[in-house]
Amino acid sequence: MNNKLLKFDIITKTITFLLFVILLVITASAKNGEKNIYPGKVWLDSTGNPINAHGGGVLFHGGIYYWFGENKDFKNWRIEKMVEGLTYEVNAGGVNCYTSSNLIDWTYEGLALAPDTTNILHDLHESKVLERPKVIYNESTKKFVMWLHVDSRDYSYSHAGVAIADKPQGPYTYIGSMRPNGQMSRDMTLFKDDNGKAYHIYSSEVNKTLHISLLSDDYLRPSGFYTRNFINKYREAPAVFKRKNKYYLISSGCTGWNPNQAQYAMADSMLGQWVVMGDTCVNDTLGTTFNTQSTFVLPVQGKKGKYIYMSDRWNKTDLPDSRYVWLPLNFINNKVQIEWKDSWNPSKN
Repeated sequence: MNNKLLKFDIITKTITFLLFVILLVITASAKNGEKNIYPGKVWLDSTGNPINAHGGGVLFHGGIYYWFGENKDFKNWRIEKMVEGLTYEVNAGGVNCYTSSNLIDWTYEGLALAPDTTNILHDLHESKVLERPKVIYNESTKKFVMWLHVDSRDYSYSHAGVAIADKPQGPYTYIGSMRPNGQMSRDMTLFKDDNGKAYHIYSSEVNKTLHISLLSDDYLRPSGFYTRNFINKYREAPAVFKRKNKYYLISSGCTGWNPNQAQYAMADSMLGQWVVMGDTCVNDTLGTTFNTQSTFVLPVQGKKGKYIYMSDRWNKTDLPDSRYVWLPLNFINNKVQIEWKDSWNPSKN
């Protein structure tokens, strides 16, 4: 056999071997059920339907993740008088709940909090606005407590609603709403600290200022202690988490459904002084937080120091088709960094 034929034979065998190895890896991955999160793509539940849980948050309880979010399964309607850049809305459809053990495969558990379809004066009537539901568990009362933004179509009502349940997936019983500490409450989140203290974080004063309110021991009402933060800075979409005894708060600017550059701040305590640290993203060339708005930061169980940045990519002319963008949140030189990934697995990244 001449040298050319010998080289060709070696190359052919090498390519065949490499293809065989690649096939084995793909087969092994399939057998192990390896799957990924694909940020910005349509995310299907276990029955093949698009997940419908916008502006959401996740509760981890009893080894299961519970994802709560707005049910936007309705047609868009146009706001007659534009409200702070919000030109479109959908009817209030209540709060959906999904469950997962791996943060990738989600099963629909139904409406955790159903809308009211008969009483137009009710906070949860389908003609109203229900946004950003969050749930925490109270060990003392053994109740699951949901807070959410409740509003009128022109966003002048600006209340925080509260509901409770005996099971994480509900159904939740609506208690009522209030203006916490006598102040407006719009975009919001909840944070439960390691010591059991819980906080309600919400845009207030026509979104000019972000309030952080310590809740009562049963988590059902404000305790009366609260702070005013980022005064006249117009922040919304708050997401809070804790790392190494430091508290972090991600928020967006106020540009309606249009994305903008998120900022994060850090503090030594929830009711302490918050210091603005700057942008959260790496290589975000458009300055729009990868065309997203924050909704929650989720600690990954069993992965100490690992967090997921949860956000929405709003489609204002077709809100039901708004997508979810979940990305790994890392710390580089003690600074928050969110970097784009086309696909990733929370158990590995």
